[in-house]
Amino acid sequence: MTKPRIVFMGTPDFAVPALRALLQRGEQVVAVVTQPDRRQGRGRKLSPPPVKELALAAGIPVLQPEKIKGVLVDLLRPLRPDLIIVAAYGRILPPDVLELPPRGCINIHGSLLPKLRGAAPIQRAILNGDTETGITTMLMAAGLDTGDILLSAALPISADDTSGTLFTAMADLGAGLLTDTLDALEAGTLTPRPQDDSLATLAPPLLKEEAVIDWQLTAAAVSCLIRGLDPWPLAYTRLGDKRLRLFRPWVIKGQSAPPGTIIAADKSGLLVACGSDALLIKEVQADGGKRMPVASFIQGRSLPVGERLGV
Repeated sequence: MTKPRIVFMGTPDFAVPALRALLQRGEQVVAVVTQPDRRQGRGRKLSPPPVKELALAAGIPVLQPEKIKGVLVDLLRPLRPDLIIVAAYGRILPPDVLELPPRGCINIHGSLLPKLRGAAPIQRAILNGDTETGITTMLMAAGLDTGDILLSAALPISADDTSGTLFTAMADLGAGLLTDTLDALEAGTLTPRPQDDSLATLAPPLLKEEAVIDWQLTAAAVSCLIRGLDPWPLAYTRLGDKRLRLFRPWVIKGQSAPPGTIIAADKSGLLVACGSDALLIKEVQADGGKRMPVASFIQGRSLPVGERLGV
């Protein structure tokens, strides 16, 4: 049986395991589409997307259009793709691209659809306090993650998961689910099923404004905020006139003080009162400084007990 001609579309680390899985299967990947190289870091060095690096190492042609509307379809048509596979490409595909491959477009989405449709499903799952998320493979349609579901797989969210750790686990899960999806499609055993729109929730992009910690919230909610915004945009509070980013939170039940009050600061961490309960912070980062354990931070700076953060 002739392998389908596949165009793979993806950009960040999340998409790399899926592309690698296709290559390991010996699929006929005729091109990779990814976002343009971007300047990153303090040196503003031009850096290629992770997917581009893997594609070039495998000898696969790479396309990086700045604009896709009215452009991408003309780039893809000569490649005669039978199937397009998308994993965190980062842009909405226009209808002419969705209609191009005869076998359709398959997306690897980072939630259990129809929950958390949108750009930031992994982060929003943590921010929402969910205890479970997962991956869905779906046939792409013109709406926002509204296409028919092919397969799904659940993944628990632990109390110390961050968006960063969850991204890694979800990327591997997505690669495995893509393999299962392609196997089932080839065997003719997979029937797409429509989503129940009445159960749909949204996962809009993260905003920097969300990173400010409100200590009036419960300790559990602040923990979700800190973990959900790690590694970007990173939750922070104010210590005097300085910004302090917080990491590795743990909820401590039963502690009570005005919200934002520093209850303790020692080698075990920074204990801060919340609207209910308290939060033990294990690592912090001051403006212009490095992320470090609280035990190291307090050797050179003061975190006075009784002072209130965020005021």
